[in-house]
Parts: sequence; structure tokens; C-alpha cells
Amino acid sequence: MDYYAINSLRENHPGWSLLRAQNAPLALTFFMAAFTGPNQRNLGRQELIDVLDDVLFGLRDSEGQDKFPRPAGEYLDDWAADERKWLRKYYAPGEDEPHYDLTAAAEDVVRWVENLRGRDFVATQSRLTSIFAVLKQLVQQSETDPEVRLAELQQQRDGIDAEMQQIRDGNIRVMTGPEALDHLQQLTALARDLLSDFREVEQNFRRLDRQVREQIATWDGSQGELLDAIFTNQQDISSSLQGRTFQGFWDYLMSPRLRRELQDLLQRATRIEALAHTDNLDAVANLHQDWLPAVEQTQATVRQLSQQMRRLLDDKVFLENKRIMQLIRSVESGALATREAPPSGVFMEIDAPSVDVVLPFERPLYEPSRKVMVEDSVETADDSDVDADALFSQFHVDKERLKANIDAVLAEAEQATLAEVTAAYPLSQGLAEIVGYYQLATESDWATINPEQSQHLAWQLPDGSVREATVEQIIFGRPA
Repeated sequence: MDYYAINSLRENHPGWSLLRAQNAPLALTFFMAAFTGPNQRNLGRQELIDVLDDVLFGLRDSEGQDKFPRPAGEYLDDWAADERKWLRKYYAPGEDEPHYDLTAAAEDVVRWVENLRGRDFVATQSRLTSIFAVLKQLVQQSETDPEVRLAELQQQRDGIDAEMQQIRDGNIRVMTGPEALDHLQQLTALARDLLSDFREVEQNFRRLDRQVREQIATWDGSQGELLDAIFTNQQDISSSLQGRTFQGFWDYLMSPRLRRELQDLLQRATRIEALAHTDNLDAVANLHQDWLPAVEQTQATVRQLSQQMRRLLDDKVFLENKRIMQLIRSVESGALATREAPPSGVFMEIDAPSVDVVLPFERPLYEPSRKVMVEDSVETADDSDVDADALFSQFHVDKERLKANIDAVLAEAEQATLAEVTAAYPLSQGLAEIVGYYQLATESDWATINPEQSQHLAWQLPDGSVREATVEQIIFGRPA
């Protein structure tokens, strides 16, 4: 970066303007109390006003009533204005109250100010270990020579065998207290940085989508060319470095096996004896739970951007239809005006009407209709052996219970067939329950019916008899 680039950041970057602001200590104190401290996002206006009122009350009590004279709501509006861009103000779907979220630039400033305090213990060994681990993975996974790869794997196996032999001999090396604290601090720092990265990822997605919406607003070409440009841009977002890395993190976090492994490692980390007296050790076990809301918020932003793009296209189609109706009305108005004052001379030619001649003998002769004999005698049936209770023994198939069965099976797998769902939760209402699953599959966007494959289902009646049915294969998938 040169002088001009740095000077441009000084003049335009929201983070730099936050550091230069006169009320920067108040803003940063509030951001820490409302957002970064409790790790919260997307808070309502009234909730934020309550938090800011508490901060202002404490400061006015110690600094004087004239220190911060403005009400809390005005501070929020000022920090969310386009001149500041420290907070993002928006309206959630279906709600009238505005919501606020901390921008990526403001969060970077908060993290930087927190690091200015200094640390009693600086993690150096764990950082060096992480550098070696990442460097080894980068070099080894990029090697194309099979002999070199095999030699490196053999070396790793020899090292593992030597370590296993040392453990068998009773020589077990346990991480010391400073080493354990070093790695724990590195772990929490990486987890905190990962949470702050999600705001920047979401902001990048929103910036890319803003470019698409600007293109739609100023488009002068055909509808097909517009759709092609939009789909190309969406593909660029998904295939960009930002999109691929985020999707990779989402797939890793959604894997049941890897999620169980991560949870087990976090639980074991909290039981390390060297870290028994460490503060906030219980928060380590819930690191992955803090990631899920942040990732879901980013995914919800991507879905919301797609919905906004659909509405923009619908508005454009509406305008085109409106233009067509205006043209039709102008044609009708011109026709009415021409009817009242027709032009002189011949202005249109129409072929004269003609009569088709049909000879009488070409017509078919009359043919009387045939009489159909109807057997109208009714025989009275003997219904003494019919059980009338069957008319009243009706039952209801609870679709919510069927949805719960599907969600329970998908909690452990990416997708499941109807046979797997009924194997985990046997059919209790027979064919009617199968029809209920069919209806859920047709109404869901995450289910597929494959008519080329079949699956066999079986259920047991109250009298002990077994019924079987062969149906098309239904595959339920986990929503993205």
C-alpha cells in the first residue's frame, strides 16, 4: 500500500472514522457490552436502547450528567447512518421494529482495541506448532511425486510407532501447565477470530448482491439476457474463493461424524488437569455452539438475497406487463377515435364473404336411434353380516409426527429414504401413513421421488397379520 491508498482509507474507511470519533470510547464500550462481549447479533432497537441506557447511566453517574446529553436512540441512529456505518440497521421480515448488527469494520476496531491492553500470557509455542502443522499440510498435500508422498507417510508411521513403544515402556509425556495454557489461549483466539470473520463474509456476499441489483435496475436488454447475467453472477458468488471456503466450512460443520468428533475433543479438553483452574473453561466446550448461529445467519443472508433478487425480477415483469397493457389501451383508443371519424378513401381491404354450396344428396339420411334396454330391477342385499362399526372407526394421520420422524433420522445423516424412516419409526397406521409421507414429499423442496426405483414397506395389523406395499423410492434430504 502506498501513501494515497492509506490516505483514502483514512478518509473513507468506517473503522478509521470510529477511531477518530470524539465519542469513540462510548461507542466501543457499548459495542463490547451489547455485541462482542455476550457474542450476540441482530438485536432489536428497544433491547439495544436498554443496554445503551445502562452504559450511559453509569458514565453520567461518574462523569457528570452533561457528559453525554443525547438520548440512547439518537446515538443508535447516528452510529447506523451512512456517514458512520458502524452499525447496520435493517428490518427483519414480518417485523416493524428495526434491528441492528455490528459491521465488520467496527468489530475489527473492537478487537484491535482489546488487544491494545496487552496480555499477561502470550501464546508463542502453540503458534509455532500451528505454523509447522499448516506448513507441513500445505507441502505434503501439494506433492505430486508418489515416492516422496510414500516416504513422508512412512516417516510419520515410524514416528507413531516409536511414540507407541515409549508409551508401552511407561514413558508418557504429558503437556505441562504453561504448554496447555498456551494452546488453550491459541484455541480461544482462533475461535473468536472465526466468529468475527463471519460478519465480513456476510458483508462480502451482500456487496456482491448489491452489484447484481444495480445491474437489474439499469438493465436495458432482453429478459433472457438479464437472467443469464444474474445466474452467471450467482455462480460467480458460489464459485468464488469466499463462497468455496464458506461452503467447505459449512459442510465440515454439518458432518455428523466430524461434529461428534469435535464435541468429544472439546469435552476432553475441559477435563485436562493442567487447565482445571483456568477461568471460563466451560466456554471451551460450547465453542461449536457459538459457530452455528453465526453460520446460520450468513446462510440466511444468502437466502434473503436470493429472495430479493426474485422480487426485483417480478417487479421488472410487472412493469413489462404494464407497458403491454398501455400499448393495448392505446390501440383501442385509436380504434374508437377512427370509428367516429373514419379516414377518406380505402384504408383496408378485407376478402368478401362467400357461401359454401352443399348438394342435398350429400347429406346423410335420417337414422333413428336405437333403443337401449336397461335392467332396472334392484335386488335387496342381505347386510346382516356387515359390521357397521367400520364406518365410525376413522383415524387421523398426524403430519407433524411424520415430519418429526423424518427430522430425527436426518439429524444423523445427510439424506434418508422412506424405507429407512419407517425402519426407525415403524408404520402404525398402515397405508394411510404411507400416503401421508407421500404428501410431505410432494410438498417439500428437499424430497425426491424416483419412479425408476422401488422400495418395499411392511407393517403389522392389530390382529398380528403383516401387510406389504411396493412404492416408488422417496428420498428425504436435509435442508441447506
